[in-house]
Amino acid sequence: MARTLFYRFPLPRTHTGALLGNGVQGLMVWGVETLNITVGRAGFWDHRGGSEFASRTTYQQLRTLLEAGDEAGIKKVFAAELKSENFPDRPFQVGCGRMELSFPRGLKPFEALLDMDTATLTVGLKNAEEERASVVVRQSMDTAFSLELSWIELSEKLVGQTGIAVLPTWHHVGKELARLGVAAPEILSWEHQGREGGGFWQTLPEDDGLGLAWQNQGKTITLATAVGQAPMAQAQAMAIQTDIAGIATRTRAWWEAYWKDVPTLKLPDPVLQRIYDYGVYKQAGMTHPQGVAGTLQGPWLEEYQLPPWSCDYHFNINIQMIYWPALATGRFEHFKPLWKMIQGWMPKLAENAKGFFGVEGALMLPHAVDDRCRAVGQFWTGTIDHACTAWMAQMAWLHYRYSLDVAVLKEIAWPLLSGAFNGYWAMLEEREHTDETGKVTKRLSLPVSVSPEYNGDSMKAWGRDSSFQLAAVHNVASTIARAATLLGLPQDARWGRIERELPNYSLSPQTGEGEEFRPGPRIGMWEGKDLDTSHRHPSHLGGIYPFRTVNPASPRDEKIVKNSLFHWIREGSGAWSGWAIPFVALIQARCNYIEGAIAWLHLWDDVFTNVGHGTLHDADFPGFTVLSRQPGDQREIMQMDAGMGAITAITDLLVQCRGVLGEEIHILPVIPQKWREAAFENLRAEGAFVVGAEVAEGEVREIRIKSLAGEPLSAHFDLGEKWTLNGASRTGRELKTATQRGEILVLRRV
Repeated sequence: MARTLFYRFPLPRTHTGALLGNGVQGLMVWGVETLNITVGRAGFWDHRGGSEFASRTTYQQLRTLLEAGDEAGIKKVFAAELKSENFPDRPFQVGCGRMELSFPRGLKPFEALLDMDTATLTVGLKNAEEERASVVVRQSMDTAFSLELSWIELSEKLVGQTGIAVLPTWHHVGKELARLGVAAPEILSWEHQGREGGGFWQTLPEDDGLGLAWQNQGKTITLATAVGQAPMAQAQAMAIQTDIAGIATRTRAWWEAYWKDVPTLKLPDPVLQRIYDYGVYKQAGMTHPQGVAGTLQGPWLEEYQLPPWSCDYHFNINIQMIYWPALATGRFEHFKPLWKMIQGWMPKLAENAKGFFGVEGALMLPHAVDDRCRAVGQFWTGTIDHACTAWMAQMAWLHYRYSLDVAVLKEIAWPLLSGAFNGYWAMLEEREHTDETGKVTKRLSLPVSVSPEYNGDSMKAWGRDSSFQLAAVHNVASTIARAATLLGLPQDARWGRIERELPNYSLSPQTGEGEEFRPGPRIGMWEGKDLDTSHRHPSHLGGIYPFRTVNPASPRDEKIVKNSLFHWIREGSGAWSGWAIPFVALIQARCNYIEGAIAWLHLWDDVFTNVGHGTLHDADFPGFTVLSRQPGDQREIMQMDAGMGAITAITDLLVQCRGVLGEEIHILPVIPQKWREAAFENLRAEGAFVVGAEVAEGEVREIRIKSLAGEPLSAHFDLGEKWTLNGASRTGRELKTATQRGEILVLRRV
């Protein structure tokens, strides 16, 4: 199945460009009169302005300030240390620059075709006389040589007649950089074997510099980047090399291997099909196993502005969303840069926790950090959001569960689970609780907790027993108990106390009848606090997804979940951002609101992507949400999280691992009403299972499950009253069975 994406020029802004990436170097290809190639280089950091979280405050001091309503004290504690007004208040990544290609006889770009199978972008040129030519843009995935080389192939009539101009990021934001003490880049030019070349070297006050070099080699223009102590020499050496054919061959082999193992979806919905295919293509460019751990924008940093939010690591949903697809698509090696980075942070995470909680054995990960784990910004509610640590612990656990890689369990998941739990335990306290019968007992409670981004960082942004934090605690406690059993470690009595003594969520105090409210209880933000506005981070429903501690079909939770969804939907999407939409779709899919989930994904594509399918934080136009780009505004906030989260939302329509420990595999839990034909192959599930299925005439006709590790299987599906398992007659809507390593189970409707 060929995977292609068509573009129609003009593509008028940087983030409307077609993407090529390899986890280090990112290209955005766009333009109007000229063909522009914006070049980003992941990991080009100005680290100044970062804060060491461990030195800020303690949990008890913070609690005292919050309970006293001391807003000035809070701001003082979390204020950045500014050496001068011309010193950055936070670390930030810097873009690289732009290559502009101009063509003879009025030729300009009018269309492009991205072959995602080979990562080859072919740009068609034409002029008023309908004369045509073409340009092909490709990028190295060849780790044996370099991930920092791209090349442009010119059709014959363009050779020797193509204008080449390279503009560093300084050209666009030089005044802003100069104010922060960054010097102008050195512009270089040279001749090599009689052909022109050039580039620039951008230095930073306290960090390694970046070099960009290009070389005209006749039919080919090479483009190289490097970061280091002598980046210009390294970039030039790459740009003038001539074995493009060898690099191209190895790059093609890399892509063949990538797509061979990626799940194949054949959906009757062309919008979802495009979102999935382009998303999985971008996954390779975002999270290459030998690349830099993915940030909010990965390697695709713009040149015309400094990237919003520093292009940092946000751990209160964004990085999780970026890496979720690696689970269902089985690209476990793509976690390598992320885990390597976090393992390198472990001493700092322990230091953060020791300073904040005052206990040994805990870890604490602030929500926004640079690649050295120094806090970015002064958003205090995010800085103390301990679910960031718990969520990454769950991510590591899921990596183990999907792959059954014991090394991941021992070396990554266990330390994170243990560190997250010990941090939560340090915050918990006992308090009296009166149940529905009037009986007074003691239970556990989180006296200070937050729900991501709710009420910003005001004095109204915290409360007791945040539903989001409760879901995270329960997930960690259940998961760590299972992990200990697998590793042969003793059980900790505290883990069981969480299940018995800590509520699963806080109920809203507003449960009256009438037009404004749904009768009965619903999940609140925290104790005494209802969701009272449109909110882009539906974190109070995190027990449904991602933490899976709330079961929408259980007697305990079913009615409460329905009431909660009713109220949440009624509050509306007027303040939602781009990444919120896939999160919404995932929650709805988990509640079997399949059509609702699909509708939101279509809306996301309509509202939060631009003409080049670029994924945006703010809507591309006003009228849907208050977070929107205004007409004529050339600036955009591009983030990769929503596009990656959409992959997971689509695969979740097909296969869901349910329950805290993910031991129930639900295959095509609800067939969308408009889907008559569909198929998928090679989707991964927890327990190291590989799943495929076919839908015909609106019914599931066949399911194929391969057991890679011989784990017990609990599969749930609808194959009708009678079906066969490897030819033997069966009935019912579930299959619970032992499996053998390598065994293939074929289930067919009779």
